[in-house]
Amino acid sequence: MSVQSAGILPYRWSDNGLEVLLVHPGGPFWSGKDEGAWSIPKGIYEEIENPLQAAKREFREETGFEADGEFMDLGTIRQPSRKTIHIWALKLDLDADRVRSNKFTMQWPRKSGIMMQFPEIDRAEWFDIERSRQKIQKGPIVCS
Repeated sequence: MSVQSAGILPYRWSDNGLEVLLVHPGGPFWSGKDEGAWSIPKGIYEEIENPLQAAKREFREETGFEADGEFMDLGTIRQPSRKTIHIWALKLDLDADRVRSNKFTMQWPRKSGIMMQFPEIDRAEWFDIERSRQKIQKGPIVCS
């Protein structure tokens, strides 16, 4: 069975047209990376968990905001790693500067024996559709 992930793509209408909220992963691996490094707020869930509820939970953990409203099911994509991501869109106008993520612990620098904490998401930003295509993590996907 492939790894299951669920996420929410917040969108809003502004003077610039349609915008989507993307998040940048925290931690040393992603530090200094920008183009192709952004994603939607998402995370892995267990088979027994409802995918939409998992997406809401991950959104809260990664942004500090509740995801409430009318959800639009955008379907499922499958990444080359065979990980599947179920995505919902949600009209939600939040202040990207107020996004606050949970943290994770890892050894850094590698093999140093020093454990450090990093935010799972270090920032969020609204992008128009054209710019979001440049920012989002690349890779062939299969939609279903």
